Amino acid sequence: MKLQIKSFIAIAILSGVIATGCSGNKKNSADVAESTTLKTMADADIRGQWYIENIVFNDSDYVRPNETMHSLRQYIIFEDSTYFIQTNCNTISGPYTITGDSITFGDGAMTEMACDDMAVEDALRRILPDISTIDLQNDSVVRLNGATPAECILLRKATEIK
Repeated sequence: MKLQIKSFIAIAILSGVIATGCSGNKKNSADVAESTTLKTMADADIRGQWYIENIVFNDSDYVRPNETMHSLRQYIIFEDSTYFIQTNCNTISGPYTITGDSITFGDGAMTEMACDDMAVEDALRRILPDISTIDLQNDSVVRLNGATPAECILLRKATEIK
């Protein structure tokens, strides 16, 4: 008899736990849909002028504009949906889109003046199609990340606007 009572109590407790778990926290379908929707981060805001500090493909393949042209700061300006790049000789411009921390550079235009040092232009033409994400640090440093972990363009916020 004691065994039957213990079994009955155990079954009653187990049934209560199951019933509470299934019905105790009901949500309507809108609540469920909202909780399962992925939340995206706010779009990164990189508007303004940024000096190009480094263009990196890997440990041994990179271009540092300040090492090649000391007198001219090379930069990128991001406006609402367009970018403008000034190198030591040529300019590059076109559309871009940002969604969360992802960035896509659209096809743009480039001037084609002959220059003594085309390293920056060549590097930008090579890396821009591979840029896919943004890391923004303290609103003063931006890393535009490429297809591999090493690939990036490192930018520093311009303090004096040209």
